[in-house]
Amino acid sequence: MRQNTIGQGGYRVVFVLGGARSGKSRYARLLGETVDGRRLFVATAQALDDEMTQRIENHKRERGSLWETREEPTEIMTAIRDSQGTHGVILIDCLTLWLSNLLMAHGEDLDKIEDRIQDLVRCLKETKTPVILVSNEVGLSIVPENRLGRVFRDLAGRLNQDIARLADRVVFMVAGIPMDIKGGA
Repeated sequence: MRQNTIGQGGYRVVFVLGGARSGKSRYARLLGETVDGRRLFVATAQALDDEMTQRIENHKRERGSLWETREEPTEIMTAIRDSQGTHGVILIDCLTLWLSNLLMAHGEDLDKIEDRIQDLVRCLKETKTPVILVSNEVGLSIVPENRLGRVFRDLAGRLNQDIARLADRVVFMVAGIPMDIKGGA
């Protein structure tokens, strides 16, 4: 029977999703801190303004010395592949920022973005190192009024479905409360 842990007989891929400020990142970080060995935090956020710079600094302070940080706005698969055998766990926070970064890098070349998503799926299927992924659930709100917003929402919805399908465990966060929706105890 599978333990309710990550790594060493437990879950290999854990997907944590929820709305903004639902407690996703904190929950994922605390889950990762239950794993022995080196811990890698893959940050997809970019400090493009003062407010985001402050948010990033606050997150770094919360993680403290327990985590190594690698900033990868678009190359998260490289971070996963580079970390095989060197870390006990990898935490990627967050997939929706990663997707936004891909949209900014590739414009509306949806084929290129879809290729990157499928590369992530392949990478996660191949990894031996446990991975925790964080993402926003964007399908519970109103339909965006502009085309780019709708493209983003649709891509994020498909990305979340792909990751949830392959994950061993999926946790949905609401008001700081984790709810197992796949693979829970």
